[in-house]
Amino acid sequence: MSFRLLAIFFLLGGLFVLGTLKAIKVVYNSDDIRGLISGHLSLHVSYVLNDIGSPPRIERAIGITERVPVDIRISGPDLDWASDPDFPELSELVFAPSPTFSDDPGSWVDELQGVEFAEWEDHSLLKMTQGEYDIVVSSPRISDVSSGMDLTWLIVGMGLTFLLLAYAAVSWLFRPINLIREGSAHIGRGNFDHRISNIRHDQLGDLANDINELAADVQRMLDAKRALLLGISHELRTPLSRMRLTLEFLENEEEKQNLKEEILEMEKIVAALLEAERLNVRHAALTRTNVRASDLIDELLNDFFSRDKDRIELSQPDKELRANIDEARITLLLKNLLSNALRYSKASDGKVELGVNAEGTDLVFTVRDHGPGLPRDDAEHIGEPFYRGDRSRDRESGGTGLGLYLATLVARAHGGTLTLKENSDSGACFEARIPKG
Repeated sequence: MSFRLLAIFFLLGGLFVLGTLKAIKVVYNSDDIRGLISGHLSLHVSYVLNDIGSPPRIERAIGITERVPVDIRISGPDLDWASDPDFPELSELVFAPSPTFSDDPGSWVDELQGVEFAEWEDHSLLKMTQGEYDIVVSSPRISDVSSGMDLTWLIVGMGLTFLLLAYAAVSWLFRPINLIREGSAHIGRGNFDHRISNIRHDQLGDLANDINELAADVQRMLDAKRALLLGISHELRTPLSRMRLTLEFLENEEEKQNLKEEILEMEKIVAALLEAERLNVRHAALTRTNVRASDLIDELLNDFFSRDKDRIELSQPDKELRANIDEARITLLLKNLLSNALRYSKASDGKVELGVNAEGTDLVFTVRDHGPGLPRDDAEHIGEPFYRGDRSRDRESGGTGLGLYLATLVARAHGGTLTLKENSDSGACFEARIPKG
């Protein structure tokens, strides 16, 4: 932002200079001003010619050089005199009209009749004609050598100095913005105990204080939400446990089994909802450890899919692949993906393929089945809570509709993604990309 402000200042300064020069030029181009300046210059030329006389008198020219810091050379049929022996010969000089003194509309002053101009080293020379004699005036004197800094470089140097001073001032003015941005980033990552400090007592300081108060308010709200979730968990699980105990006294086995399945389903929903609430926030707390992917997969298959190992085909080129992830949450993600793939495909369709690989900075998991795939309309709702693609499935086969939702939240909490990469009549493939941290 400070650079942009400097660019704006520089642009406005340039426009101001150009506008000022244009305004001066417009004023000078007016007939009155041009005529006035031209008249004065012509008058001075006449004074010089009259003072030197015709034919030119050297003593008059010497008098002029004593009064004015110029040198004069007079050249004619019987005279070639210069006030300084180093004055260049006229044959060495090229005289021509000056574009500054012209009758063109873009020039500053009207043309001076009978006057031509030339440049020699650091001197400007003006040639006037008096009969058969040429009178050349040099300004400054031939012996004078410029010892000061060139005006152009002086202006450029001052301009750069002022720009650097402006940059330092703007940087100081906006320094609190960087502190506020860094503090906001900490708070955005869930570090609600972080506070923005060392801020000046101005509007930016007030903004920092407001952000600190907002962080404190959010912390209090999250604490209240966490307490509410724990309360809900306790209040729901307690009556469910009582209902399971009461079921043991039922004599009708069919009703007993049906009710038990309903209670188990309710317990799964409660557990899934609580986990979803923990994950469905930007600041989801993860317990990251350096995990070897092959160990995670082995534990996953042994703990949850020991009966279905023959239906799962594992592809893992790098057995030593590691990542800094939340092992329990990634296990939950893969468990839900594999469960869905096994549930919605038959053994006769072919094995469910589980792939683990690394691509750049990402750990990539793929789960592919060879079942009927998902309807195109249903694929757009992947990851929505309680959404089940096949509405003909009931709870006995279709689950709660929270599996993919939880998997999506786990990937998102790790800063990754879960996408449906392929979907056709011959199966579906889900891909989870998790940064290795």
